[in-house]
Amino acid sequence: MSDTKAPDASRRSERSRRAIFDAALALVSETGYAKTTIEGIAARAGVGKQTIYRWWPSKAAVLLDAFLDLAARANEALGGDADSEIPDTGDLAADLKYVLRATVDEMNDPAFDAPTRALAAEGIVDPELGARFTEALLEPQLQYYARRIEAAQAAGDVDPGVDPRIALELLVGPLHHRWLHRTLPLTHAYADGLVDLALRGLAPRA
Repeated sequence: MSDTKAPDASRRSERSRRAIFDAALALVSETGYAKTTIEGIAARAGVGKQTIYRWWPSKAAVLLDAFLDLAARANEALGGDADSEIPDTGDLAADLKYVLRATVDEMNDPAFDAPTRALAAEGIVDPELGARFTEALLEPQLQYYARRIEAAQAAGDVDPGVDPRIALELLVGPLHHRWLHRTLPLTHAYADGLVDLALRGLAPRA
C-alpha cells in the first residue's frame, strides 16, 4: 500500500486565504475600492468566488481582514505582537518618538499607503466600513497612546489635569493630516518635532 499522505486541508486553506488577502490588497491599491470586486479578487487569487463567500460576507470584510493581517505581519517582523504596548522606559519623549518614527515608516511604505488611503476614503462614504476599520485597527492603537500618557501622569511627567485622549490627538492628529493631504514629506524629524512641541503643552504646571 502507498504511504502517501493525504493533502493537508488546513495548509491548503491557509494558502488560499493568503492569496485572497494579497489579491485584495493589490487590487484596491491598483484600482481603488469601488472597482475592486469579489470576482476580481477571486480571479487574481486563483480561487473560486464561492471560496471567498464561504469565509467573508462582503468585499469590505475581505479587505478589512486583509489589512489587519498585513498590519499584524508587519508588527511580527518588528519583533512585536498583536498586544504590544508603547514602550515605557521612563523617558516619555524617547518612547513617543520611537513609536511615531515607526508610524512614519509605515505610512511611507507603499504596501500600507495605498490600501490605507483606499479604506480611509471608502470609510467616509460607507459609515459601516469606517466604523469597523476604526474599531478593529485605529482605536486599539490610540488606546496604546492613552495608556502610555496615563502612566506618564502617574509618574509625574504629564499634567494630571490633561485629558489623555486630547493629548494623544496632539501627537497623531498632525501626523495623519500631513499624510492624508500630502502637504509636506513625512519624516522622522517631523515626528520628533511633534513630540517635543506636544510635551511642552502636556508638562506639569508649577
